[in-house]
Amino acid sequence: MSRTPFNTRTLLAGLLLVAVGASCVALGFWQLDRARERRGIALNIEQGRAASALDLNALALESLPVKNWTPATAQGHWRDDLSVLLENRNLEGRPGLWLATPFALADDRAVLVLRGWFARPLGAEAAPRVPTSIERQSIQGELIERVPRLFELWSSNKASRLSFAATPNSSLSATVPAIDTVQLARLQNLSLTELSAQSGLRLLPVVLMQTSASNDGLIRVWPEPSVDADKNVGYATQWFGFAAICFIALLVFAWRVTRRR
Repeated sequence: MSRTPFNTRTLLAGLLLVAVGASCVALGFWQLDRARERRGIALNIEQGRAASALDLNALALESLPVKNWTPATAQGHWRDDLSVLLENRNLEGRPGLWLATPFALADDRAVLVLRGWFARPLGAEAAPRVPTSIERQSIQGELIERVPRLFELWSSNKASRLSFAATPNSSLSATVPAIDTVQLARLQNLSLTELSAQSGLRLLPVVLMQTSASNDGLIRVWPEPSVDADKNVGYATQWFGFAAICFIALLVFAWRVTRRR
């Protein structure tokens, strides 16, 4: 009878080592799965950017291929009156906003363009005015399926704040029109369906992240998914190492228990 507590403690200690070791193995395989996912993402980005540039003006709305990171060109005019600011878009740790403007093509279609980033005005700083030519433009960029989303609490119950009642166009001079960003609607996230419904535009089912240079003061550095698979492999190695320690400890523990008996 006096050996029962000892046997119970021995059993519990052995089960704990097994559980911890098995958990470490599972976490190691999970990290390897994440590494495979990131390698797949990196391959998709590489294949998209290696594709031939698409001319959005020449593609039918219904047959437009949606492949992230594919280069594309477009010719048309900016719809400054339908511009929107996307909040909480940080760049290298600095808080800022993205300017998104529909770009009207030669026909009755349009594509939403993420034009660039600017720092959030702080204190008494004035919101920037973005010079925009009213003439026909040719722009280049990369396609993505949608505007990158940020986590937003209770977004499904929140009424849309998208509105184009204000007229954001103002003049820096007699010949250089500009967007006064202080007048623009600010949203955390923006869907193409919502924008199309509010603006009446026939939007292509893609978003163009502008990469071509433009004298507007905006920074065109766009976020990319993390593709550092080596980091996940390193984490997996650590977890497998912890599992090996647990199972070695289990063998030593079992050997000592056997000797005592």
